[in-house]
Amino acid sequence: MKNFYQKGLTAIELLVIVAVLGIIFSIVIPQFAKMRENQVFKSTVADVLSSLNKARSQTLASADSSSYGVHFQSDKVIIFKGTAFSSGDANNQTVNITSPAIISTITLTGGGANVYFNRLSGAPSVTGSIVVSSVNFTKTITISATGMASVN
Repeated sequence: MKNFYQKGLTAIELLVIVAVLGIIFSIVIPQFAKMRENQVFKSTVADVLSSLNKARSQTLASADSSSYGVHFQSDKVIIFKGTAFSSGDANNQTVNITSPAIISTITLTGGGANVYFNRLSGAPSVTGSIVVSSVNFTKTITISATGMASVN
């Protein structure tokens, strides 16, 4: 009598493989989404901080013999030339914020959403804080009286 071994997989083996893969994917995929959100959040914080530092640096360098400032909105940061923000100015440099990160709170002395820097000292027109947040993360960027911006 010949003993033939069957080659291939049975239906039960296939179901076990599919179930194991389903469990693995249900654990791994949400972690990738959270990791992406964290990367977008870190990038947004860096972009806001970089915009403040760029405006201050351009002011101290007397680029175009002008002051520079930053205008904050929930979905973008705009570097502007001069001491007053004008949305239609061609010199504006816009940095868009990628969702799910947003600027959730703007707390500047005297209110408003603009800060510009003094040409001689680099001191800001206002001090305060900008809160960048997403679903799972929050950071506060503080603008000090010297014009230095830091992340807390």
